[in-house]
Amino acid sequence: MHTQKILERQELAHAVRSLQAAGKKVVFTNGCFDILHVGHVRYLAEAKSLGDILVVGLNSDASVGRLKPGRPVTTEKDRAEVLAALAAVDYVTIFSEDSPYELIFLLRPDLLVKGGDWRPEDIVGSDLVSEVKSLHFIGGASTTGIIERILSSGCHDATMKKSDTGGTL
Repeated sequence: MHTQKILERQELAHAVRSLQAAGKKVVFTNGCFDILHVGHVRYLAEAKSLGDILVVGLNSDASVGRLKPGRPVTTEKDRAEVLAALAAVDYVTIFSEDSPYELIFLLRPDLLVKGGDWRPEDIVGSDLVSEVKSLHFIGGASTTGIIERILSSGCHDATMKKSDTGGTL
């Protein structure tokens, strides 16, 4: 089951070291991935194509809340499970810091990637990893844009109900 792809950071560090020892190229990326959209899916597929193993560092609910007030819309547990269900994603780990620097320091991936809105030299952890890439930016695909469209459509009225996982339907 895909939830086996969700690991605590120490367990993931052990897995990464074993994979690297076996000659596998480990790619790392991170983000909030609050409402998964086509931009995320294409970005993760491109990241995976650059190596053998794709590891995603996922901002915790508390971290997202500090970085993006009023968010996340979806819980860290649900976001991790959705990411783990994607074929491109090999492992997911949740980090509570505002920055993934400590996680990147621990994992020491072979390649660090972020979206095209980041310059390689500005990517957190670029000083720790020998190869850093900024991938193609998918214009028009953003979680903020999706939220804005939902709110402007009037779908946020009293007809919305809380789901059993804490999110809205």
